[in-house]
Amino acid sequence: MLTTELLQKEILRLKKEKDFVILAHAYQTHDIVEIADFVGDSFGLSQQAQAVPQKNILMCGVRFMAETAKILSPDKRVILSHPEAGCPMAEQLTIEELRALKEKYPNHAVVAYINTTSELKTLCDVCVTSASAMKIVKKIPQKDILFIPDCNLGGWIAERVPEKNFVFIKGGCPIHTRITEADVLHARKQHPNAKLLVHPECTSEVTRHADFAGSTTAIMSYVEKSDEKEFIIGTDNSIVQHLGFEYPDKKFYKLSKICVCHDMRLTTLVDVYNCLVGCGGEEIALDKETYEGAKKCIDNMLKYGD
Repeated sequence: MLTTELLQKEILRLKKEKDFVILAHAYQTHDIVEIADFVGDSFGLSQQAQAVPQKNILMCGVRFMAETAKILSPDKRVILSHPEAGCPMAEQLTIEELRALKEKYPNHAVVAYINTTSELKTLCDVCVTSASAMKIVKKIPQKDILFIPDCNLGGWIAERVPEKNFVFIKGGCPIHTRITEADVLHARKQHPNAKLLVHPECTSEVTRHADFAGSTTAIMSYVEKSDEKEFIIGTDNSIVQHLGFEYPDKKFYKLSKICVCHDMRLTTLVDVYNCLVGCGGEEIALDKETYEGAKKCIDNMLKYGD
């Protein structure tokens, strides 16, 4: 029988032997974070994998993240850690529905949150992350913007970029949108000295109470730089655990006990092991048309995000 420690040691040995770089999104469990080469937000992980010499990429995350890694590293082999790990937000809009929206708003730039399928990206003008969205929206020449799929992130950006006109669909992260203002008021009452840090995928009734709103990486960076000792975390509850390990002198509280991405939790340490021995995961393959169309969308993100 293997223990967590023994399994981790075997994974560390195998990744060197098999020439793998292991990427773990910050919402993965801590036993996976500990054996990853890079941990962070989805697009940053793909950029880091692009720069390393390893020819095999194991993405411990969800499907759109593995697709992004493949787009940035087309000559590398990319494995998704669990074949069923998807993103409900990325799948909220079909290609046919997006075509209809483009016909309805022909003069709008289509701005896609990175949390979209590679197929949807082929019809979009530019991609954004939660960290880069505001900067990119300000820099693109079009004044009229069709923002997909997250209306919460889009609304948060629109408030800060009033010179642009936005159209949204009714989409968003079903996990973050379950956090309510009542959760905020309860957490503030329980922890009156704590700073409230939330992800802009939360609704406006939540973000308006925040001491800071930003990407997962930005939330963790805020904690690192802050002299405060208590924080309420308004994103996936795995971040509370990771921060507790990293900053044991500080206290972290969940804004909502139900803020858990079940797709992220599908990947286990055993799945990582199975991927490395060749009997698990799924290799990502994109046809030429999808690759080229989605790459153009991502290239524009890099162009305007500089």
